Amino acid sequence: MADNGPAIEISALTKAYGPVQALRGVDLSVERGEVFGFLGPNGAGKTTTIRCMLDLIRPQSGSIRVLGLDPQAQPVAVQARVGYLPGELNLDPNLRVRQVLRYLAALRGNRVNWGHVAELSQRLQLDLEMPVKNLSKGNKQKVGVIQALMARPELLLLDEPTSGLDPLMQQEVYRLLHEAQDGGATVFFSSHVISEVEALASRVAIIRRGRIVETVEPKQLMRMTSRRLRLRFTRPAEAGSLSEIPGVSQFAQPDPLEATLLVEGAMDRLIVALAGLPIADLQTERPSLEELFLTYYRDAEEVA
Repeated sequence: MADNGPAIEISALTKAYGPVQALRGVDLSVERGEVFGFLGPNGAGKTTTIRCMLDLIRPQSGSIRVLGLDPQAQPVAVQARVGYLPGELNLDPNLRVRQVLRYLAALRGNRVNWGHVAELSQRLQLDLEMPVKNLSKGNKQKVGVIQALMARPELLLLDEPTSGLDPLMQQEVYRLLHEAQDGGATVFFSSHVISEVEALASRVAIIRRGRIVETVEPKQLMRMTSRRLRLRFTRPAEAGSLSEIPGVSQFAQPDPLEATLLVEGAMDRLIVALAGLPIADLQTERPSLEELFLTYYRDAEEVA
C-alpha cells in the first residue's frame, strides 16, 4: 500500500561527533511534492541531517522516516528511491564523465533512460566524453546534478546544488528542479543564497547549532532583517525627517544630494515620505544570508 505521509519526517534527531554535538533534537517535516530549502551556516548540521536520512551516518537518538521508510532498517530501499547530490562529490579522475554515470547507473540496477541523460547533459552543456580530471569545478557540479536527476527519483536530497555554477547554469538547474517537482518529485536542498531559495522553495527551515530555529516561507526571510536604502536627489534636500519613521534604525546624510538608511519591516510609511522628496535614484541592498544568520544568532543569544 502506498504511503501518503510526508516525504521526510524527522523527530528529536541527535548526533554527536565525540564531544561535538552536531544535531540537538532536529524536528522537520517535508510534504510530498514540496520544494524545501534548508539553510544554515557551516557547521550548523545541514549535511549531517542529510546523511542521516540516507543512513550514511547513524544518529544517537531520534526517528527518521524517508518516503515512509526507516533508513536505518531499510537503507537500500531508501537510497534506491532518492537522488543525492553531496556537498563534495568525489569522482574517479581517470574515468570519462559517461563512464562515471554508467557506473552510478549500474549501482541503481541500470534503471536509467540514457536519452534522458543525453538531454540533461545537453541542457547543462556538459561533454560526456570529457575526462573527469579535466573538468572545472562547475562542470564537476554538473556531473553531480545529472547523476542525482538521471533516474527520475521520488526524492532529491541536494547539498548546495548550484555551487560553482555560473548564473545561466544556475537558472537551468532551477528549471530542471521545477520540472522534477512537476513530475511528482520532492526536492530538499541546502543553500546559502537567498535568491536561490526564493527561486525554488515553497518553505525554508533555518538550522542553528543543530536545532531548527524557524520554518518559514521564502518571502518571510526578507522580513527577518533590515534593508539598506541609498537615495540620490535631483537637487539638495533635507531628508532628516526620514529617521523618525517607524522601522528606520539608521539614517545618514553626509551630502545634501545623497542619503542612506536602514529599514526593518513594512516600508509603506517610508514610501509615502519618499514621495515628497526630489528622488533621482533609489537603490536597495538586500541582506545576505550571512546577515540573516547573524541576526538570528544575535537575537537567540539575547533571548537565551
